[in-house]
Amino acid sequence: MKMLRAIALVSLALVVAGCTRTANFQNSQTVMPQPTVLTNPLPQQPSVTAPSDSTPIQQARLDPGSYEYIDSSILGQLTPAQRSAANDAQFYALQFGRPGAPRTWSAGGATGQVSVGPYVRVNNLDCREFSHRVTVSGQTYTRSGQACREVDGAWGVTA
Repeated sequence: MKMLRAIALVSLALVVAGCTRTANFQNSQTVMPQPTVLTNPLPQQPSVTAPSDSTPIQQARLDPGSYEYIDSSILGQLTPAQRSAANDAQFYALQFGRPGAPRTWSAGGATGQVSVGPYVRVNNLDCREFSHRVTVSGQTYTRSGQACREVDGAWGVTA
């Protein structure tokens, strides 16, 4: 019984001490420091290196001016803006596209659609099957093949 009474008194003392501390804490007006805001809108990007050696990792790209993914019989009829739209759609489909989910583009009366397959490894390169359909003046032209991302980061049509 004495033991139970001692435990009760100690518990009561701890509760009272806790209430006193909480009351003092709530009444104090501590001013929190404001965060520092950096105004540099374009931070410098660190150079990225491969984990196994010190050669930099190349950024993926699709070189403009190389339109091997478009049917050559329509290429001469496309304006620079149409070629640019086709190039952008081809790159984003190859780099980020889901297999079977077409990426469409439209520019100056021409439209197109790029579909890609899953990534496959060929000779230690990331490759994808693709189909690029271009429609101009009601006529549709299709080019299918395989594109691989080379070591330098450029996507190139291989077949």
